[in-house]
Amino acid sequence: MIEVNLLPGKVKKKPAGAGFSLKLPDFKAIFAQVKDPWLAAAVGSAGLLIAFILFTFLVQATRVGALESRYEEVLVEKRRFDVVIAKKRQQEKLRDSLANEINVIRGIDADRYTWPHILDQVTKALPPYTWLTNVASLSARGAAPGLPPGPAAATQATDSLGRPTLDVSIDGRTVDIQAYTTFLRQLANSPWFTDVQAQQSNTVVESDRPVTAFNVTMRYRVADSVYLRTVPLVQSVR
Repeated sequence: MIEVNLLPGKVKKKPAGAGFSLKLPDFKAIFAQVKDPWLAAAVGSAGLLIAFILFTFLVQATRVGALESRYEEVLVEKRRFDVVIAKKRQQEKLRDSLANEINVIRGIDADRYTWPHILDQVTKALPPYTWLTNVASLSARGAAPGLPPGPAAATQATDSLGRPTLDVSIDGRTVDIQAYTTFLRQLANSPWFTDVQAQQSNTVVESDRPVTAFNVTMRYRVADSVYLRTVPLVQSVR
């Protein structure tokens, strides 16, 4: 048999601790206690401003810490590179000093064997029954062999490759005009001479004999490396 209670009594409350419940603060009561809303707004704005300042300070402090760490790393790198740069500059000064010394040596050595080469090639080109009376320099930089260079010796002529050149004048005598032409041809065939030109020739009397006096001008230049041969200053003798 089922009984239905049409007049229910009070609803029984659940005992405390039967479940979890979250109770929010009564904002109405709080707002009711506030008598000046503008003061509350000012207090709230001040709180938000303080929170924003604290947040900004923390963010900036974190950035400053990271930048300081990076600064220390860069400072260490800078010190290391300063040492490298100082060594590099020292090496560059040493290199420049050596380069200057080498240039001075090359300048001294450039014309060291000029006249030996000229006289050697002229001697090889000289045919029989022909002799020389004068070999002199026409350039402003040099003088005749055995004489000191002139005041303009610092200005040295060079060819298109930067090799030193020297204009030379040769005076000579011959008893055979064919020997004179042979002399010109052999001078022109020398790799040390260029622009060989016959300036003048005439007949003169020397020792009661008619001879041909001639003058030849040419330009000395350093021969190509295929014509150069170097030998040691000291050779072993067995």
